Amino acid sequence: MRDADDVDALPSDTHWTRLLAPRYWALWLILGILRLLVLLPYRAQLACGRVLGALLRRMPVRYVSIAKTNIDMCLADLPRGERARVLQRHFHSLGISALEIALAWWGDGTHIRKLARVEGCEHVKAALARGRGAILLTAHFTPLEIGGRILSEMFPINILYRPTKNRVLAHLQNRLRSRNGGRAIRCDDIRTMVATLKNNECVWFAPDQCYRKKGARMVPFFGIPAATNTATSRIARMTGAAVLPYFVERLPGCAGYRLVILPALEGFPGPCPAADAAQFHRLIEAQVHAAPDQYLWIHRRFKGMTADYPDYYRKSPPSPPPSDGNTSLAQPEM
Repeated sequence: MRDADDVDALPSDTHWTRLLAPRYWALWLILGILRLLVLLPYRAQLACGRVLGALLRRMPVRYVSIAKTNIDMCLADLPRGERARVLQRHFHSLGISALEIALAWWGDGTHIRKLARVEGCEHVKAALARGRGAILLTAHFTPLEIGGRILSEMFPINILYRPTKNRVLAHLQNRLRSRNGGRAIRCDDIRTMVATLKNNECVWFAPDQCYRKKGARMVPFFGIPAATNTATSRIARMTGAAVLPYFVERLPGCAGYRLVILPALEGFPGPCPAADAAQFHRLIEAQVHAAPDQYLWIHRRFKGMTADYPDYYRKSPPSPPPSDGNTSLAQPEM
């Protein structure tokens, strides 16, 4: 069922009238500023992003405590001072990501290609040569949006997205992400995703955030049970599509981006969807250790599926329980 707030569901004669309603004026102003910042040299964009991130870090918003909790839980092996530095750099990374969204939406393709170093395109070609489509499996790192734009410059790609109730953002996301022959597909539109893969196309999918709906499983992430979407296994089994993990990393200084597409996962999907998800989690963990400030720590990844799980995000979060390979993969009552 389509969301009532989806822009493309609006009658054509009221479409732009609703987008220009007074409640959206502040958002249009912010978007206009971001659009102008795209005209700055890349080095200046990064500097503006760091300033924005530093301001966010000092604001009395809950995101700061959520990020600190996640970093303390997942990177517990790091000394306290190093975790504090990761937190500070993470907010710099968040601020930069706002500028990267603008660059991804309105930046020149030639300029973006010059900023990117892409490795592993041959794996995509090999997967499509099988004729069953390819799932490009990624995670929520802060350069996510620019990574999607980089991919779209390499080959047509369909992006799976979570709908937003903001009409302006929904309109821009759907229109600007659907470029170079690809399109945006709602994350709950499984029928279209399956049809796209069976048409031997690429689908971009980031299933690493907290998911507590049908098919969710508690799967260890950094050794802590996390509510996880296991739909990747089901879709791969339905379509026969190859599943290729890929990650994008913002390089130090002004060196741009490194995007690595890994070979298709062997034996995927396996007999246990939770084990498949755990396999992908291990790849995410390796990438987090490589660029700890660039993972999206402000997301409440460890919300439990039932009240039996700890509330890590209250003011004094409890210590994470020891991970148990059997119980952490068990599916609680939904």
